[in-house]
Amino acid sequence: MIQRIQTLYLLAVVALGIALIWLPVVQLVTPEGAEQLQVWELGALGGAPLLGLWGLTLTTALIPLLALIDIFLYKKRLVQARLNIFSVMLCLGYYGVLAIYIWLAKMSLGVEWHLLPWASFPLICLVLTMMATRRILKDEALVRAADRIR
Repeated sequence: MIQRIQTLYLLAVVALGIALIWLPVVQLVTPEGAEQLQVWELGALGGAPLLGLWGLTLTTALIPLLALIDIFLYKKRLVQARLNIFSVMLCLGYYGVLAIYIWLAKMSLGVEWHLLPWASFPLICLVLTMMATRRILKDEALVRAADRIR
């Protein structure tokens, strides 16, 4: 299990996903003309007032959870590949949910937003998951070729 390179890719996804739970990804700042400067950090566990972040929390928690489950499905390579494809879609969905929350904050609070470097973690997870899927399918092809030879 651990000797396969895709397991290392998936472990990196788990580590980045867990870090993403605790790190803020967007900074919301009141405009310069406002009477009082306020700064909010939007992340999976907290954010600006008036925003319910359950969608962002759910997608952020599912990314490392699916990768961890995926690691232990090493004997079922096709199921692993399908789960990885769902995980890739979830990483893309994370940015969709984040864009909705940024838009809501901008409309309701009238703030400016700035992405923090941690916002790139789902994109890195997406790339690592795609690399793991490619290696999983390569392993499946190798096993099928070995079965044909016998």
